[in-house]
Amino acid sequence: MRRRLPSHFFLNDLATGKLQKIYTSDERPDITKTPIPMWSLINMKKYAAMSIQYSRGCPFDCEFCDIILLNGRIPRTKTPDQMTAELQALYDAGWRGGVFIVDDNFIGNKKKVKEMLPHIIEWQRQNNYPFTLFTEASVDLGGDFELMGLMSKANFNKVFLGIETPNPESLVECGKNQNTRFDIAECVQNIQQHGMQVMGGFIVGFDNDTEDIFESQVKFIQNMGIVTAMVGILEAVPNTKLWKRLKAEGRLLTEGTGNNTDTHLNFIPKMGKNNLIEGYKWIVKKIYSPHYYYDRINTFVKNFNPTAKAKFSLADFEALVRSIWRIGIFSRSSILYWKLIIKTFFVKFKALPSVIELAILGVHFQYITKKITQTRT
Repeated sequence: MRRRLPSHFFLNDLATGKLQKIYTSDERPDITKTPIPMWSLINMKKYAAMSIQYSRGCPFDCEFCDIILLNGRIPRTKTPDQMTAELQALYDAGWRGGVFIVDDNFIGNKKKVKEMLPHIIEWQRQNNYPFTLFTEASVDLGGDFELMGLMSKANFNKVFLGIETPNPESLVECGKNQNTRFDIAECVQNIQQHGMQVMGGFIVGFDNDTEDIFESQVKFIQNMGIVTAMVGILEAVPNTKLWKRLKAEGRLLTEGTGNNTDTHLNFIPKMGKNNLIEGYKWIVKKIYSPHYYYDRINTFVKNFNPTAKAKFSLADFEALVRSIWRIGIFSRSSILYWKLIIKTFFVKFKALPSVIELAILGVHFQYITKKITQTRT
């Protein structure tokens, strides 16, 4: 039996021993009532960053995305007081370092976020900037100088953008029209000039992608200097517009795995399965080869204007020592590594922590690349 009722009915049924198999509701949770996490339940030493949330939902309706199915198209936000209370709780629990604001689109409601950020700015100032913040946003962030300025002052140092593809026909195809209204390279440069490293999501396998998309993606990624370029194969997620369209066209194969680096496709691509898989493997292998990877770091450093207030901690020193041992001595990237470290030290010293982090991440990316390229399909 299915009951389309608010969540409190579940608690009533639980108390009276009358639980139903399925409970659903047309109401979305009011996140202004979200309690502060009990951080004492975890061992913070096992985490690289802590996570909090400001909003749920996204105003955009991309064909391949299930965010609006899960969280709606009208962003719901927490109050400024909630956000500073959650930051204070993390601070009181002893955390210092990175905090990931895990929103679907942090700037989905620009008016609200611009009202909230001054509260974070003041809290950071009063507490001597204990946290560096990072989040996910849409590309139009790069055209809003007021918003970028506020995020910079709030001590944001990274942001993930869903860039997807240099192919405008594919952007229109998947309903990502917001990306066609901006010069993406200019947006990326603007964001990096405001002290935020841009991490990018990219997709291949759209119907309008031809076999030249693979080389175009590599050039696109390299020219923008997006070091952390997360490239995946298009996947039809259940109940999205893409999933429904492909099902109607008889091109849907399976429900998928939710892992867009999986080379077991869940749909029939127009360019052909083998062309797509081999082209995807070529992209990943190319962009995470040492020369291409370090070339992107150099481009990033050239465009980057570090603004985040962060102290060089013991953990940073340990990371530097590990990077020297793992990359500077026992790696085929050692020459590239030392050239980068020395150049950054003398030319843009404030970018050095980011550069060390990216060098270390490169080892991880090469491991993932090896797994992807050796996968049999």
